[in-house]
Amino acid sequence: MRRSRAARQSGPGDQKKPPEPFSVRVPQALAMTGFSRSRLYELIKSGEIEIAKDGNCTFILVDSLKAAISRRVRRA
Repeated sequence: MRRSRAARQSGPGDQKKPPEPFSVRVPQALAMTGFSRSRLYELIKSGEIEIAKDGNCTFILVDSLKAAISRRVRRA
């Protein structure tokens, strides 16, 4: 079986990083940000953090989480 050109050019130590998730569930979002569950839901309610719903599942958009944290960065 022939390997693709990209496979032939990459060495044994070259490993691709897994793709960053587009969205995460609530427990992952809490771990990523350090927000409390109630604070996270306040930010969702205010529209500052965007979500997507699939049935009962809530998916929080990672870009939205990053933006919410970036807005809170204080520079000394």
